[in-house]
Amino acid sequence: MPIRVLPEEVASQIAAGEVVERPSSVVKELVENGIDAGACDIRVETRAGGKRFIRVTDDGCGVPAAEVELAFQRHSTSKLATADDLARITTLGFRGEALASIAAVSRVTFATRAAGEPVGTLLRLEGGRLVTRQESGRPPGTAVTVEDLFFNVPARRKFLRSERTERRHIDGWLTRYAMAYPALRFTLVHDGRVVFQSPGNDRLRDVLVAVYGLEVGAAVLEIIPDDQQPATSIQVTGFVSPPSLHRANRGYITLFVNGRWVQDVRLTYAIIQAYHTLLPTGRYPLAVVMVHLPPEEVDVNVHPTKAEVRFRDGDAVFRAVQKAVRRTLLERSPVPIAAHPPTAWPVPPAQWARKRSERLAGLRLRPAGEQLRFEEQPPDVAVSETSLALPAGRIPPLRVVGQLGATYIVAEGPEGMYLIDQHAAHERVLFERLLAERERAEVTSQALLEPQVVELAPEVASLLEEHLEVLSGLGFQVEPFGGTTVLVRALPAIVAETDSARVLEDVALGQVAIDQEKCSGCGFCTKACAASCLEVELRGVRQCLNVKHPHLL
Repeated sequence: MPIRVLPEEVASQIAAGEVVERPSSVVKELVENGIDAGACDIRVETRAGGKRFIRVTDDGCGVPAAEVELAFQRHSTSKLATADDLARITTLGFRGEALASIAAVSRVTFATRAAGEPVGTLLRLEGGRLVTRQESGRPPGTAVTVEDLFFNVPARRKFLRSERTERRHIDGWLTRYAMAYPALRFTLVHDGRVVFQSPGNDRLRDVLVAVYGLEVGAAVLEIIPDDQQPATSIQVTGFVSPPSLHRANRGYITLFVNGRWVQDVRLTYAIIQAYHTLLPTGRYPLAVVMVHLPPEEVDVNVHPTKAEVRFRDGDAVFRAVQKAVRRTLLERSPVPIAAHPPTAWPVPPAQWARKRSERLAGLRLRPAGEQLRFEEQPPDVAVSETSLALPAGRIPPLRVVGQLGATYIVAEGPEGMYLIDQHAAHERVLFERLLAERERAEVTSQALLEPQVVELAPEVASLLEEHLEVLSGLGFQVEPFGGTTVLVRALPAIVAETDSARVLEDVALGQVAIDQEKCSGCGFCTKACAASCLEVELRGVRQCLNVKHPHLL
């Protein structure tokens, strides 16, 4: 096939593929345009998950009538003029590709009025071609309506996910912008129903309440600024969760660089490292961290969707973030440290159980099952050959000796001492029990005395709606209850004593990366058990040593 220049229509669709991946890409680009235009109020409306209809309205400066058509030409922008401007970008958009790319794969209605002009302008485009232009009476600002996304690229359209999934992606983008720009008011409407609205009062904590709920908003710690750093250097602001508040994955760590949401593995690791030794294994903090530095110190033109950036001195940024988060945790959520650590055990092993009971006698604890006890005689913990077939040298029959710091089970065997992660062991016990019940179609569900109304983050609520059938098969009875709230009527019996909101969050977020068809709910089982383990006291240590695969502990 000879080399040829592609027709403009084909070239535009190829270019659009780099910018417009799904409905949330359209929302992202149009919201960024509104922010760059100086808007104070941005409203996003969608139908059918954005596949059929998206409208973004802002009260920004608008586009002058003489420049409206120019705005839809590729590489036309008001954000920069020369190559030198790329080194000091302060706006979210700068490539001049968004409007042209969106118009190339949809039907667009563009209504705008610049401040100071007596009348506005209305354009209609289909597949990138201008259909009509006329004057329009409207307030200053811009309203962009995008309909029938990918109507002329059916191959792209068939790769879109379900309406719930596409809504979830839109939710994620808008809540990120609400956190990045707390002074602006963002409203999100799905199918005629308001699902999110930020207060727009320039208080990030209030935005976190709107995004994550009142409990999280009240608990998070404001990052302590470094007064030693000059104003022209790296500044780190935002909020982080105390060690007592944690989540099942990294999805609650949100990073912004100069007001731009970014994905940065190193900075995410810096935040996690700041919590070193403060969180249980497999748990992650909730954090909204904003890094501010001179624009010439960061290159934002390294990724097609601008989701990644490159720092001139990445090590300095890493240290600044880690130091700021760690300093905040130590000063605002101090970890108690013993003044005089004991140099030896204060009591003989035979008295551990009695001393431990005396220490806990004055505490108010909810009833639990079998408590951990330490016996002088070796208990019968041998695992029968018929119930467990382990390769030689894995885990022999063990005798439970004690418990270390409510974290590890101390046991002895023929080859020496064993330290068993109590959390992992209990999680494995619950997982095997729930999985066995599920395979027998005998999952035990425990109805709550009073249905609980649980408020969830928009992303979590959307995920749960998407997997209600799978949840039902695992013993959950959950119903949408309007907005981002759900009504919990029953839970699997093995997790019934835990906090409903946290179990649902962990289950939903833990399923994000799991293929439902291949795993058939196993991911839900795992996350439900993990959530339960963090709150339910260890019951029956012997059963932890009788799981089918103890080498996985």
